[in-house]
Amino acid sequence: MMNTLFSVFFLVAFLFYAWRVLNYFWLRPRKLEKILRAQGLVGSSYKPLLGDLKELQRVTEEAISKPINLSDDILPRVVPFEFHVTKKYGGNPFIWFGPIPRVIIKDPELMKEMLQKHMIVQKPAFNSLAKLLIEGVVTAEGDKWAKHRKIVIPAFNLEKIKLMLPAFQVCASEMVNKWEESLSPEGSYDLDVWPSLVTLTSDVISRTAFGSNYEEGRKIFELQEEQAKHIITIGLSLAIPGLRFLPTKRNRRMKEIARTVEELISNIIDKRVRAMEAGEPSKNDLLGILLDSNFQEIKEKGHKRFGLSTKDVVEECKLFYFAGQETTATLVVWSLVLLSQHPEWQSRAREEVFRVFGGTEINFDALNHLKVVTMILNETLRLYPSVAALSRTVIEDTRIGKYFLPAGTLFTLQIVQMHHDPEIWGDDVKEFKPERFSEGVANATKGQPAFFPFGSGPRICLGQNFSMTEAKLVMAMILQRFSFELSPSYTHAPYTVITVQPQHGAQLILRKL
Repeated sequence: MMNTLFSVFFLVAFLFYAWRVLNYFWLRPRKLEKILRAQGLVGSSYKPLLGDLKELQRVTEEAISKPINLSDDILPRVVPFEFHVTKKYGGNPFIWFGPIPRVIIKDPELMKEMLQKHMIVQKPAFNSLAKLLIEGVVTAEGDKWAKHRKIVIPAFNLEKIKLMLPAFQVCASEMVNKWEESLSPEGSYDLDVWPSLVTLTSDVISRTAFGSNYEEGRKIFELQEEQAKHIITIGLSLAIPGLRFLPTKRNRRMKEIARTVEELISNIIDKRVRAMEAGEPSKNDLLGILLDSNFQEIKEKGHKRFGLSTKDVVEECKLFYFAGQETTATLVVWSLVLLSQHPEWQSRAREEVFRVFGGTEINFDALNHLKVVTMILNETLRLYPSVAALSRTVIEDTRIGKYFLPAGTLFTLQIVQMHHDPEIWGDDVKEFKPERFSEGVANATKGQPAFFPFGSGPRICLGQNFSMTEAKLVMAMILQRFSFELSPSYTHAPYTVITVQPQHGAQLILRKL
């Protein structure tokens, strides 16, 4: 009797899980494909298990295997598979990430609507390995996101950023001084500026986040950079269910990195909290402002559950490190590359810097008078946005524009493709023309919501003012000291490693003014 019951139980369990597997890998994808095609959307046909992952891997590896000319379109290299699919199908095509359809969106109105409906159109859940790199306000959803944002947002108030300007200046001065010391007797220097800018922006975050110098934060940066490379490698690999749970060498290393980073940051936080509890005044750095905001929220609401836990604060600090360093470094490096190709704009920017500041120290209020520099930075963000695309998923059946979207559908919001769309920007879309932004963003886009370098809607990047202020200051200090041009050794190879970076560096010839 027991054997019979066990056999029946086993059979029922087997059929239940077999049905779930069949539904997940075949029936549901086929149903979703039918729904998408019925609305006029086109794309690749579903291939069981892997979908388009194998083709995505092949196309990406081929794209980044060789550099391109300065005049070439960067899309086939920065978003190779999405570019290939969009060119093949047009419109808003869909591809398959395993058994899940992903619709490629580059229509500005659809993108704007999706980013506005952030409670329904959310960021895809990070897998357990990706969470080892970043969490915090950028990945939180719903009530958790609202709580994190409310507590974090005071750290990026313009008045608070103004107090951080001396830290920006110290870090930038250290960099340009090192460049000057390396000049040849002729007053020139062939330098890959990319590592210097990564060090600079890392130093800025260390000082403004924790009041420490780069040496103290260097280990965190090195570990976070290694972690990002592991995430990218996994992302380009074929998805094997359950692989992230296996004790592979890479998985063990990623978990070790996460533990070490958390320990390093926790130690910094613990020292700061003890100092504040002992009556020391809080500091005007990101951590001090974050802790003040957190304590105030807890005090007002009367319970610690309304504030951030120590782990939450650690995650926000990891996010400061990663997001604050990556976005500004890429913005400055591509601005320098573009100005090297367009000396007339380099001269205009330099003239403006000397007119506004002369050779004196840069101050916060005067940065707002750098109209030409701001135009150049905006045009750089159009051509080389720090983040090429955003990922979103709908958590319930919903309608966006004319499309009915079933729950679970994924989306790639193609910022870089939209920024390079001739229907929006004109036939000269590939050209570097900062004058597009001479009358502001709205006129540059002809009133369309088509410029999203920091995202849009309620979840727009909190650090955009921080990044733009830092970039303006760094560009001004470089323009005050040097003229620059591309080195003969420069290789043009923009590619996506979470942000859009120069794969082989950015070699410039610097000349002292």
